[in-house]
Amino acid sequence: MKQTKPPQGWDNERLKRVLAHYENQTEEQATAEDEQAWQDRKATFIEVPTELLPAVRQLLATKTA
Repeated sequence: MKQTKPPQGWDNERLKRVLAHYENQTEEQATAEDEQAWQDRKATFIEVPTELLPAVRQLLATKTA
């Protein structure tokens, strides 16, 4: 997915901080972060066919909290 500007609500500073976080992680830190995500009971992981992913992303983008 190619974006030319940060996601809505993000500024360049936040984008730089997020990129720095992931670019500077060790493999062990990245693995620990991934494993922790599976323990989070506020999120659900699902498998979606690749060809449906754009439609799913669009649907999620319309969801308001």
